[in-house]
Amino acid sequence: MTVCAVDTVPGDGGRAAYTGFTIAADGSYAARLAVAEGGGGWTPERWTLDGPEPYAVPLPGPRPEGPGTQVLPLPDGRVLICRRAADRHHLALLYPTGPCTGELHLGSVESERLTLLPPAPGGLSAYALSPGRAGANSTAVWLVHGGPYGPEPVAEVPGRCSGGTWLDRGGRLLALDRTDASGRTKAVVVDLERGEVSPLLQITDDSDDRLLLADPDSGLLLVRSDAPGEPRLGWGVLGSHRPVRFPEALRPQGVALAPFAIQPGQALVPEGCAVALRVDGPNGTWVAVWRPSQRRLQHLAAPQGWLRGSGLWTVDGELRLPYSTGHTPCGLARITVSRPEPETLPGPRPRPTVEEVGPAPAARAAVEEGETGSFTVFTLRSVARAPTPLQQAPLSRTAADRRS
Repeated sequence: MTVCAVDTVPGDGGRAAYTGFTIAADGSYAARLAVAEGGGGWTPERWTLDGPEPYAVPLPGPRPEGPGTQVLPLPDGRVLICRRAADRHHLALLYPTGPCTGELHLGSVESERLTLLPPAPGGLSAYALSPGRAGANSTAVWLVHGGPYGPEPVAEVPGRCSGGTWLDRGGRLLALDRTDASGRTKAVVVDLERGEVSPLLQITDDSDDRLLLADPDSGLLLVRSDAPGEPRLGWGVLGSHRPVRFPEALRPQGVALAPFAIQPGQALVPEGCAVALRVDGPNGTWVAVWRPSQRRLQHLAAPQGWLRGSGLWTVDGELRLPYSTGHTPCGLARITVSRPEPETLPGPRPRPTVEEVGPAPAARAAVEEGETGSFTVFTLRSVARAPTPLQQAPLSRTAADRRS
């Protein structure tokens, strides 16, 4: 669900304390690399998140891992690990066996680069990206777990791809940010069963349009595009002819916003989905909550030791933020975020300053957006209307075929 690269824990002198925190698609488990005992390298660590209290289980191997090792939790409790050795990436499943760590080897991929994608819905498969047959001019999508014969390529995408967002609950439609030979970046969707690629975002001909998050239940999309004249956060609805909007609430002065989780289970009501965002500014890092139907951000204090940029929503609106401190090495803060009343605030208001949007306590009143009702609108050119109440697809003719 969420991946963040490297972070630090307060009080350790700024030394990297973990890397690659990832939450399984169903929110049951998470995995990361933690500092090994004695500080000599890294140890995979699995977190259990769906019990009464979270707890962590270390999964040490015969030797500490390097910082480039990648881990991905699966809903069955195993952890997929990807280790690089020269130009080959070795894949295995780790699981606790009493005081030891069991390891099931899956095979390897020969490539200069292999990047695990976010956990696929359902958890039965795992995917990764590598340079394709054309090198930097194409990208291969690999099925690295869940296939009958070990790792195998399932699609080839022209251009250099990054990102990775799932658009459906079946784990078939994968959105990627593709950069072409001209340097322009547009989000595309890959049908993994057919190996076919279709356009997804085409806000303007000359804009860079990236997909950051998508919710398969409601169809809500969070995008970043420079179509308004500068890179800004916006939102749209998958499979709808409704335009992409760039609210002033998502452009507060002096801070940077990065969305990391969307509330699931809100079928047919994308405007009511709560979105959690990481906020970085001179006053520190904290959490904000926003809904497309609201013209303001709600600012919340993050727990001490928050594994920044990671978290998940429950269907009923509880935001869960993992954290790790010296006293609590495995913690999960649970914040109930109530749905605000519909807004009737009239007239323009000044945009919030960095002093107004500092890391406030959870009980503080929400900071209003710049100007009530102010937003910039662009149209999603390539997303066709769906023959389904969820308005998720078709993104192309091939996507429509999957429902026939």
